[in-house]
Amino acid sequence: MVKGCTARRQNYVPTRDAVLRAVAERCLEEYAALTAEAASGAGPADRDELTAFFRTLLENVAGPGRPRLLAYLELQAEAARRPWLSALLDPMASGDFAGFEAAQRSAGLPVTRRRAATFTLALHAAIPQLLGGGPDTLAAAGLDDLDRFDRGLLDAVYPADATPA
Repeated sequence: MVKGCTARRQNYVPTRDAVLRAVAERCLEEYAALTAEAASGAGPADRDELTAFFRTLLENVAGPGRPRLLAYLELQAEAARRPWLSALLDPMASGDFAGFEAAQRSAGLPVTRRRAATFTLALHAAIPQLLGGGPDTLAAAGLDDLDRFDRGLLDAVYPADATPA
């Protein structure tokens, strides 16, 4: 022991599970703040506003939200082996399904649970491409133009002749 030191400070997290829990809790805090901010305003009034809303979300993924989304994807991979972590992360994914469905409904689309879930799953599938895809991958996925991507996805899920099912 070094003279004058009476106690050792621990500046580390003692286990891998503790690190995972701490990172997951931080991701949940950031997610809660983002969703509260989004919920505080009026929802999209029409298809164009909905397109802009989802474009902004995807721009955040590739920009300032990138570290949080990278951490979340790593946590999801770990959750496949740690059920307690899956339960901890569940509010984020389920929150997206509910929030995105509400946004689609607010825009006046003929929403069904299936359509809303399909749209949300497609957005979730775009995230790893935005985080790690090169220009050719982004172009192949249609993610090189986020407005075009969102409009195309909306048209696929809600064609002009779509009626509530």
